[in-house]
Amino acid sequence: MTSRTTIAAFAVALAACFNLAGAAAQGTPDYAALIAAPDRSAADRATDARRDPLKALAFIGARPGMKVLDLGAGGGYSTELMARAVGPTGVVYGQNIPNFIEREMAAFEARTKTPAGKPIVGLSRPFDDPLPPDVRDLDLITFLFFYRDTTYMGVDRAKMNARLFAALKPGGYLVIADHSAAPGAGVTVGRSLHRIEESLLRREVEAAGFKLVGEGDFWRHPEDTHDFTTQPPTKPANEFVLKFQKPQ
Repeated sequence: MTSRTTIAAFAVALAACFNLAGAAAQGTPDYAALIAAPDRSAADRATDARRDPLKALAFIGARPGMKVLDLGAGGGYSTELMARAVGPTGVVYGQNIPNFIEREMAAFEARTKTPAGKPIVGLSRPFDDPLPPDVRDLDLITFLFFYRDTTYMGVDRAKMNARLFAALKPGGYLVIADHSAAPGAGVTVGRSLHRIEESLLRREVEAAGFKLVGEGDFWRHPEDTHDFTTQPPTKPANEFVLKFQKPQ
């Protein structure tokens, strides 16, 4: 009797494992279909030509049901893509600092009123305190093309990175993309060129406890001379994408 019970329990557990594996395999969205959705704006489609979002979404790995924080959301281009990926069972917190650019905030707010923007929750909070205390156990944090700006905005970056680490559940991911500065530049060209040295950013993030687990090369431009501003973009700049994980 005990043996039969044990075998039955093992069979149930094994079936559950196969079911979970199947669910995981089916959980990756059709990112190309999300990008091709007819209700996306003409402005976002124009940005697609520069951003190549299919490769970015595949690298970031947002999936249905995830709880995501998009730091430095701006007008919400990437926030909306994350919202489409997590779907109605997920949530995307889009953070902008208080008194951010009015035009950008209006664009972000407009997104939250569309069907695709239903998973989006706007947050007006500083970078080094980006989440309300009751928001925790995030699956994913994205920080796209804004880390360099924290270097001249009076942000306590060590505190910011510690807060991000604490907000993620064990095994959760932090994906950071930014414009690369010349080796040795550190944070000195954050305001003037809107760039940051990749190795310095990595050291700062790893100091909070994160482990680097992936690098994306889809926005790399090795021909970049690193001596021109990226705001506004006038020609391709070398852009790095780093995926960090909070250890299990």
